[in-house]
Amino acid sequence: MANLDNLLFSQVSISRQLTCVLLLISLAHTQNIVVFQPSRLTATGPAVTALLLGNTSDISLNLRTLSSSNTTGSVGSPSCEAEVTQWVLTREQVGKTAVRIQLSLNKSLRLCGRNEADTNCCPKPLCVLETLQVTACVGSKPQASLLIQTKIHALLVPANAGSDNKTVIPNQVYQPLGSCPCDLTFRACDVRCCCDKDCSIEDLKLFVSHCLPGPFGGQVSPAPDYQCSVQSFKNSPDWFPILCVNSPPENNPYLGLFYQGNTITSKPGPSFQRPVLSAPVPGSVYIQGSPIFLMNDQYFTVPQKVLGRCVNSAPVAFLRNFKVNCVTVLRSCPTGSPLQTLPTNLRTKVKNGQGGDVIVDVIDEVTIDTRQFISSTDASSDEELVCENVTLALDYKFYWKGNGITSITLTHTVGTITFNSSVAITTRYSAVFLNGEFMVEPNSGNPGYQVGRPVIAGIVDTLDNNTGSVQRTSINLWKPVSDGLCSTAETKPVLFGENSTSGCLLPVSQHNLTQCSLLRETVTSLQAALITATNVAKSGNPDPLTMTDWVNISFVTHNSSTTMEDTISSCHRVPSHQHIHVWSLISGMVEGIPQRDIQALQVSYILSPWALDCGGGDVSQCVDPMETQLFPITSSVTFTDIPVNTGPPKTRFQINFTEYDCNRNDVCWPELAFPITKYYTGEPYSQSLAKGLILVFFFITASILGTPWRQIRQAWN
Repeated sequence: MANLDNLLFSQVSISRQLTCVLLLISLAHTQNIVVFQPSRLTATGPAVTALLLGNTSDISLNLRTLSSSNTTGSVGSPSCEAEVTQWVLTREQVGKTAVRIQLSLNKSLRLCGRNEADTNCCPKPLCVLETLQVTACVGSKPQASLLIQTKIHALLVPANAGSDNKTVIPNQVYQPLGSCPCDLTFRACDVRCCCDKDCSIEDLKLFVSHCLPGPFGGQVSPAPDYQCSVQSFKNSPDWFPILCVNSPPENNPYLGLFYQGNTITSKPGPSFQRPVLSAPVPGSVYIQGSPIFLMNDQYFTVPQKVLGRCVNSAPVAFLRNFKVNCVTVLRSCPTGSPLQTLPTNLRTKVKNGQGGDVIVDVIDEVTIDTRQFISSTDASSDEELVCENVTLALDYKFYWKGNGITSITLTHTVGTITFNSSVAITTRYSAVFLNGEFMVEPNSGNPGYQVGRPVIAGIVDTLDNNTGSVQRTSINLWKPVSDGLCSTAETKPVLFGENSTSGCLLPVSQHNLTQCSLLRETVTSLQAALITATNVAKSGNPDPLTMTDWVNISFVTHNSSTTMEDTISSCHRVPSHQHIHVWSLISGMVEGIPQRDIQALQVSYILSPWALDCGGGDVSQCVDPMETQLFPITSSVTFTDIPVNTGPPKTRFQINFTEYDCNRNDVCWPELAFPITKYYTGEPYSQSLAKGLILVFFFITASILGTPWRQIRQAWN
């Protein structure tokens, strides 16, 4: 969880820094000045990087070392006089108004040895401690300055450079494999690791009295407690000299903790780098789910959603329909794909899967009303931008037969987007595969419905040669977008087994409330557009020609409890809520998975009164007859499982009387003679019969010799 928090915090910090850099670039470009970003730095390594933003065409850079005043602590004003330092200054143009400044230390950070004459090393552990100033000048006039406070420590580098020979693994029976676990850095001395072979004598003197203890510090095979050399004469008990053992170090019991095994090649761990993708290999024919290829053996791509994000170059799969909406924020007119695409670039040659090719037929449509494609706008600026021929929708139709594509039709919708500062547009991308004129419709289960798949509905088509076939459609709920109004709202299909509630807002004015009949018709038409079907499929793979696979949809209107008349400012009996109730039943099992079928579907409307709310100090809706107020129109769906009927219901006597119920009573009288029946398989039937007869004999004998039989004989005599 902490790593996730650090990652999120770092992403937020990076986004804030990027925003700050963009603002500084804009400021510097408009005012024709230069600034360093950042203006102050603290360096702990041999390389420093900063940015110089603004008009950098005639700028020269000078570097010098500063010394603060003893009285005021100030470093003085910037100067354009360059000095000789131990740093190398380089510059790189990264844009029209940005220059990357990099300083590299021209000195080795190795710690000097004792009596060493080489000056290219650090005489003290704190190797560099100084203040640098980089000045951007035009001629001899300073324009901006960058202060760098350096504090760099020496590196503990081993005296020998080491070799590239392979590591020799010792025999693990006599010597531990990890003889120095604290040696973590290759060819470098680890602090407080006294067993590190890379540490020189000078390095060990820095921490010889603070070595890491225990096995991590190199004491992997400590002497056992029974060794005579472990305890001193003062601390050892009286019996210790007699019972202690003098054993060589090769017989240390800690060595048994290691195996004498073979070495294996380590598997590469996870990487955050982009994987190298192999070139696409086109197949001979298309099958369902295989990618579609162009004539140059590249993927045929259309913007799609991958893992919840829009990807501009996603391959199109054969016989896989999709429809996605992608939101893009524009601050300037687009210049590249997919928002700015020429029709000639869309007329590509696609492999048809039969050895030939088909050319995409592009149909251009210009939309005048672009409000349905605009999600939000920002009018903070007075400057108006007009972007023409912006791609707003790409709708592909693939006509297929067998394992090939016969033709492709693309409807390219463009429009003119006008905005001030920024605008968020919603572009639509879709692809449908048609076999003749029929679209490929995926099933929602086989045979029963799967949870999360769309509920299949249908409309009986009686005009098609009176065959009574069912044309597939869907049952929808509201899916509001952008402003949440019903005029811009979309719809989403009802998913099996998932209860859901959604809605949209309808603006209603005082003038609309004076025409209640028209208002009710408007709301009714909006709700009726969600469900145009008359039947619903029982199973997930219905046959459109078999009417027994379909169930009629029943429509019910719940009347309000009180009957009220419409007034001038209120309307009653408005069908503002539509509820869909689905009853399902487990009809069987397939490989242990229950198969659910729909038994009934009911659509009900709840009527409610609508009246303007003039409270809260805002009475404009009640004064101005054209001022609108938002009223909610909702839709919901509920799924109910019908319990499986296992038999007739039990009577009250069967529920309460448990004396002879073997399942709910420890004593089972009906099974008293079970051992002598043929259903008993614990032993051979002959033995169980003989034992049963012996028990009967003992029972008769006890009855004859017992008290009841003696009393009968006395009464007889």
